[in-house]
Amino acid sequence: MDAATTTEKQVPLEPVDYRTEPARYKHWKLGFDGAVATLTLDINEEGGIRPGYKMKLNSYDLGVDIELHDALQRIRFEHPEVRTVLLTSAKSRIFCSGANIYMLGLSSHAWKVNFCKFTNETRNGIEDSSAHSGLKFLAACNGTTAGGGYEMALACDEIILVDDRSSAVSLPELPLLGVLPGTGGLTRVTDKRKVRRDLADIFCTTSEGVRGQRAKDWGLVDEVVKTQQFAERVKQRALELAEKSDRPAGAKGIALTPLQVTIDAAGRHYKYVDAQVDREARTVTLTVRAPESAGDCSVEQALAAGVDWWPLAMARELDDAILGLRTNELSAGLWLLKTAGNPEAVAAYDEFILSNQGNWFVREVLGMMRRTFARLDVSSRSMFAIVEPGSCFAGTLLELALAADRTFMRDSEEAEKPAAMTLSKMNFGALPMVNGLGRIAARFYEDAGKIEASRALIGKKLSAKEALEAGFVTAAPDDLDWEDEIRQVIESRVAFSPDALTGLEANLRFGVKETMYTRVFARLSAWQNWIFIRPNAVGPSGALKVYGTGAPVKYDWERV
Repeated sequence: MDAATTTEKQVPLEPVDYRTEPARYKHWKLGFDGAVATLTLDINEEGGIRPGYKMKLNSYDLGVDIELHDALQRIRFEHPEVRTVLLTSAKSRIFCSGANIYMLGLSSHAWKVNFCKFTNETRNGIEDSSAHSGLKFLAACNGTTAGGGYEMALACDEIILVDDRSSAVSLPELPLLGVLPGTGGLTRVTDKRKVRRDLADIFCTTSEGVRGQRAKDWGLVDEVVKTQQFAERVKQRALELAEKSDRPAGAKGIALTPLQVTIDAAGRHYKYVDAQVDREARTVTLTVRAPESAGDCSVEQALAAGVDWWPLAMARELDDAILGLRTNELSAGLWLLKTAGNPEAVAAYDEFILSNQGNWFVREVLGMMRRTFARLDVSSRSMFAIVEPGSCFAGTLLELALAADRTFMRDSEEAEKPAAMTLSKMNFGALPMVNGLGRIAARFYEDAGKIEASRALIGKKLSAKEALEAGFVTAAPDDLDWEDEIRQVIESRVAFSPDALTGLEANLRFGVKETMYTRVFARLSAWQNWIFIRPNAVGPSGALKVYGTGAPVKYDWERV
């Protein structure tokens, strides 16, 4: 999970903005040819998101991944005719050399870990679209493919490597930099490509990597093709993958118009999402609003509404808020999750989405919601849900409370609109965590009896006492105790060590179910976090600090 350190100081810089569009891309070219979209990496060496380094050899930084994330969103929503996404490079004999090493050497600890977090989420999104949206991804590695560049290829369904006697795939982080060899790459080598352990050991400790037929024999790539036949074979395979997709050939996409947000000293303010930052208290009050009415809805009306359709608008805003807060508000360690609006409107949207998943647009909106809520689970922020009179913790928005570390519900029966919770079918697996479980299933450790008891409550407005009894609420103070109890739990939480909380939350949120994705984020939380602060990596003579200077690396040889 993303982490901050209070001992490291970064020169104040402009906040990171995750909003972009193709006209502003510096590093990617996006082209379309029928069922195939081509994303071509062509790094602008002078186009770093922060000053102080050049991005040579098609290496990347956070700005490159922000563009990639945006391009993938546009393929999903603006081009439903696309069935295969081809990732390749415009550079001769180099696909991608991975994360820019000089950027890493100059960056604060928090920046490095947040960068790795977003990079992994973007890679995971590629696999999510392959699994759920009918998009297939092909990496055409037309040159050397190293580190994070190989991770990007690993996220694709298939990898074709050029056989030119020099191009190799590699995870050289350990021998060159003294850090973990690919937080997502190492995991995918074992979990996804199932490379034999001894061969993976050689691969991850060999800086020059593996090329040609050996790369295919070891399972590191799917095909190796001679230079002369490479372009034609890539084109052929892209079209073959497209045949396996159910994306609609004749559908018209919806334009992802710029997201509207006001950012000021008080926080981030959107139409349906509001993030009020209290820097002195080190908290964020994150409120998500539902509309007052869903109205009559059809697929045609949803398409006509486009980015203004509430489920998509809300998900885009929440996604941007989470990313902005994680990167730009490092000290605000506790997010207070609140909701407002009409629970019946949310229930109507949920029913419509679940009944129309066969439509490409509805399916993509559900995917956007799934990936956005999953960002909450892997954010290294404490989260408390606050359920008050007038709240709208229903269906999709109930997922906010289910994602929280604790949920507090005000027992105020005399209020005009007493606090209530309402479950919908959306809470039973449609918006899974990265461990593949719905949040109710994860909450009750897949206990079938408790899950079925919860399912029996669908549509019922649960009072504070009923929600507490059903296991959805941590505490339900009455009006007399409410203010004091909430104040005390907030003050107590923000007084703890942020590092210790990150480890605690990462363990508790995912329980006993492990997947490739939980392993990726656990390694990022613990292993990479630890390695990034060790002198062997970032000390004055650490491998990451002296890389490229000619100075020798000086390791502390104790094994800890």
